[in-house]
Amino acid sequence: MRAKISYAVSALALVFYFVLAGDRGVLLIADGHPVTVAFGLAVLVLPLIGAWFLWHTTQFARHAGRLGRELEAEGGLPVDELERTPSGRITRDSADAVFAKRQAETEAAPDDWRTWFRLAIAYFDARDTPRARKAMQRAIALHDGK
Repeated sequence: MRAKISYAVSALALVFYFVLAGDRGVLLIADGHPVTVAFGLAVLVLPLIGAWFLWHTTQFARHAGRLGRELEAEGGLPVDELERTPSGRITRDSADAVFAKRQAETEAAPDDWRTWFRLAIAYFDARDTPRARKAMQRAIALHDGK
């Protein structure tokens, strides 16, 4: 729940920033001079890109959460078998061992969104966020039939 609140606060702060930046862009365009119009258009592009990114990130999180709840209802979430340091960090060897198991499961059933979901978690635990995101996107696409 804390993560959802943090995400919502961050998203609201970004939306506030987008509105402020958009307002400044409109004011620059309204000035009418060619240079300020060009700057105003450039300033308007940034909030549009940011809003697009925020929308896609929010949709990704919603879809991943939906898959996680569905897998939990099926009893298919992976058991936490990772070793941790005294500070609570996952050890690299432990993450690598679990990753190897999840990768083998995914190779054995490449069309099952469940294996891709578990692989995404293993990538995340191994601190490979870009691959975790790609594996989760693959799980979402397989689940949704895309």
